[in-house]
Amino acid sequence: MRTLLITGPGGTGRTTVAAATALAAARQGTRTLLLGADRDDTLGAVLGVRTGPAPAPVEPGLTVWCPDAAQGFRDGLAALQNRASSALDLLGASRLDPGELTPLPGADDLALLRALREAALAEAHDLLVVDLPPAPRALALLAAPEELRRCLRRLLPPQRQAARALRPVLGRLAGIPVPTEALYEATARWDLELAAAEAVLSDRDTAVRLVAEPGPAGADAVRATALGLALRGLRTDLLVANRVLPEDAPADSWLSGPLAQQRKTLEEWRGTYDVRAVAHLGRDPRGTDDLAALDVPGVNPDASPVEWPVTDRLAEDGVLVWHIPLPGAVREEVDLVRRGDELVVTAGPFRRVVPLPSALRRCTVDGAALRDGTLAVRFAPDPGLWPRGR
Repeated sequence: MRTLLITGPGGTGRTTVAAATALAAARQGTRTLLLGADRDDTLGAVLGVRTGPAPAPVEPGLTVWCPDAAQGFRDGLAALQNRASSALDLLGASRLDPGELTPLPGADDLALLRALREAALAEAHDLLVVDLPPAPRALALLAAPEELRRCLRRLLPPQRQAARALRPVLGRLAGIPVPTEALYEATARWDLELAAAEAVLSDRDTAVRLVAEPGPAGADAVRATALGLALRGLRTDLLVANRVLPEDAPADSWLSGPLAQQRKTLEEWRGTYDVRAVAHLGRDPRGTDDLAALDVPGVNPDASPVEWPVTDRLAEDGVLVWHIPLPGAVREEVDLVRRGDELVVTAGPFRRVVPLPSALRRCTVDGAALRDGTLAVRFAPDPGLWPRGR
């Protein structure tokens, strides 16, 4: 199944473009699922149908689904209380009634990740179009599976389960129940669920489509979002310039200023991105007829995957070079820290902890340089770890 994640600055018609993209794909014969998590049902307003926690048909080939974050939060907490019942009884804690719970901040994003995983595993559709939150929240959501899995591995390393046979003995000696087994079982389950979501996001058939209005604010937002996506290793298929004003407006009208900004931004974007313009309808699109009139571009199957190649320059310079694409990064805002077998990469406001390829783990960092939007990190072999044959 192909997955298309759609995001962009808030208020730029991101949800409208997501709905129009899904509709266009369905009318071309592609079984399409449109997924969103906005509590205000903006997808339903754009499509002209009511959406809910159960997948609902819009027209042949198109289904829309907005999972209920509140119900998912209540169910998850109830299950957690059941699994931790012995520890709660030991502490004398009272149980929470699911009916009194309201979702915590971030519950919508977790519900969307869970629905994304379930939709991919079901394999009932050929295309999954996901209406992500606005760009800053979307970047945090896309980073969540990898970051949470890393935290779980650091807090509860799987190798510590080797002491499983000692837990009952320790429990008897201490005179209290030791809930370690249940904790590791829960951790393994969480890791499996997060791994499934991470696999969908990192799949070669997954791409991100950016939506923005051409103008100074849109240009700044696209530059920052593209950098954040590149650091996550996510590929973009297109940049949709939304709500493009007509070029035939009278020169003395109030539109002359916005048109000049639009032309300048579009020219800059076309030198960097694969840009497709979507015209302003003169009104807020409502219903499938308006969405079809937008004439949004279809899914780009030829979008190039993001590669972080390692170049062998041992013979020439005695180093291996790891190339990390960071389009739009500024030299003064890039930082690197080697920590064991990981490299902490900071680019602007974004940070990622990346496992080193196996060959580079036996090397020391020898320097780095940022040129033409690519960070080249040099690694020199450690004589104590590198094979003597090299």
